[in-house]
Amino acid sequence: MPSLQLDVAAELSVERKQALAREMSAAYSRIMGSDPRLMTVVIRTLPAGSVWHGTGDEPVPGALLMCDVRAGRDRATRHDLAASMVDLVAARTGVAAIDVKVEFTQHSGDEMFHPFLGGFNRDWDATEAAPDER
Repeated sequence: MPSLQLDVAAELSVERKQALAREMSAAYSRIMGSDPRLMTVVIRTLPAGSVWHGTGDEPVPGALLMCDVRAGRDRATRHDLAASMVDLVAARTGVAAIDVKVEFTQHSGDEMFHPFLGGFNRDWDATEAAPDER
């Protein structure tokens, strides 16, 4: 944790996926006050017609970003992250920002296992943020 999973109908090279994953990880770490080594980013590029945003009329191409995160951040912080992710996804995939949906699932630290931590994570708290970000 955190785990960011993007489903998007777009053709992206491995290099573009890696660059997007790097940008998403950096934004997440900066906004959410988290260690970037905890990040897992999944980018599933699907064929055209695979991800749709409902409009009340005809659906349009969309993207879905699922954010599995440790609980503890306030609504404003999660809003800042979502807005940043929408901008990144729209800029890098061509999906209109209004058609990018972000969903959060919040977990306690002991619901994620990191071998490099030697086991389970801990619950998030503000002391994890870099000093200049508190």
